[in-house]
Amino acid sequence: MIFVIPPLITGWLPFIGVTLDYVSNPLGFLRETQKKYGNVFTCKIAGKYFTFVTDPFSFSIVMRQSKNLDFQKFAVGFSHRVFGHADFSSSLFSESYREVHSIFRQTLQGLSLQQLTETMLSNLQMVLERGLPYEHDWLEEGLQSFTNRIMFEAGFLTLFGKDAGFLQADGTSGTRIWMQKAVQDFLAFDRAFPLLAAGVPIGLCAEAWQAREALAEELLHDKLHHRKCISDLIQRRMDAFDRMHLDETGKARTHVCMLWASQANTLPAAFWSLYYTLRSVDAFTAACTEVNRVFSGQLINNQDQTLCLSREQLDSMAVLESIIEEALRLSSASMMIRVASNDFTLTLDSGQTADVRKGDYIALYPQLIHLDPEIYPDPTEFKYNRFLDEKGQRKSNFFKNERRLKHFLMPFGSGASECPGRFFAVHEIKQFLALTLWHYDLQLRDPDATLVPDGTRAGLGILTPSRDVLLRYRRKTNTTTEQLR
Repeated sequence: MIFVIPPLITGWLPFIGVTLDYVSNPLGFLRETQKKYGNVFTCKIAGKYFTFVTDPFSFSIVMRQSKNLDFQKFAVGFSHRVFGHADFSSSLFSESYREVHSIFRQTLQGLSLQQLTETMLSNLQMVLERGLPYEHDWLEEGLQSFTNRIMFEAGFLTLFGKDAGFLQADGTSGTRIWMQKAVQDFLAFDRAFPLLAAGVPIGLCAEAWQAREALAEELLHDKLHHRKCISDLIQRRMDAFDRMHLDETGKARTHVCMLWASQANTLPAAFWSLYYTLRSVDAFTAACTEVNRVFSGQLINNQDQTLCLSREQLDSMAVLESIIEEALRLSSASMMIRVASNDFTLTLDSGQTADVRKGDYIALYPQLIHLDPEIYPDPTEFKYNRFLDEKGQRKSNFFKNERRLKHFLMPFGSGASECPGRFFAVHEIKQFLALTLWHYDLQLRDPDATLVPDGTRAGLGILTPSRDVLLRYRRKTNTTTEQLR
């Protein structure tokens, strides 16, 4: 066994360390540092020490260190600071919060997941149908605006239910105005998230603070109790927070946190999935063929009839899933962080060891895998069938150094930090793609224009586009199977 103390890269500025180098280009900085110092090294970033493990075969080893590495301490403290709810790491709440955390897995798997997915499909169709132009003329809208408008409202209604006005045919105009305001508030808060994540107090981000509080105002329990069709996930969280005797604003802020978690990565992931589909003739053709196959026989003769997508049908849509996974691979830039709860020695896959001090951060950066040319040839190119084998089925064999990788795609994290809503997220994006391709003729105004992700969100999840692109769309003249064949 080779004993190695991780090299320490402190930079030349006190406290700041290598923050500026890292923030300007995280992937490039980590690649260069890995070449110079090897697979494990420690960087001083904003006064804290981060030990990066860059060997993909050692990711599982880090994930299994639950005795020495704590995810909840970092995550709960981060959430408390950004969203302003109670400090659930406090002994006053910690036991009860474990119950709240367990609700995710109880309501986002199995039959509960199926019910949530069916509700999302219904809401997506309702939002899409309302937005369909009655004439067959082309309309224009930014693709990001188009995606956010549809996915935010459908996702919000799926989790938090509908108010009484929404359920009345003549009472939806006010609700739609409120929903438009909610989208804008959400995006205003989300735009400031990189600053908030970096430690800037929300009081210094006036627009973000106002947006967060406006969302919280609408998610007070008094208002939620008047909504219909609230998801089991939200209802059980409401009940749990009521038992914890939190103040009403604090409860509402936990729901803002839940709203952000459900939308912040889903919206850009849906955008990139549709964007890449429309840019690639092969992807668009394969996706439409798959959608037509699944929807065959479901003739839509009037506005009251809805399309159905069973769990089996969703699972069978391998082309759409490969498109989504490829879009996630290209746009995901999350950082998985753990806090060392003890002094301990970490043994990597190679046998190399590294001393880790209590209180230091251990970080994994999956984009090093996602854009590794040995694992993914031509890693910056979109290939819709990259995750399909020769038979058109899901592919899971990816290699580095002639060894098969266990972790080759990690947009949802792993281990204790793995997103509990990852299955629902893929389902709702798949539904969105299927329904938009079925109902609309879609074209990018300038399909050859290059669009790059906004790197300012690196480390936080799915990157948003650096700008919007113009989408042209119209209602299909006929969505019967016979016409589409």
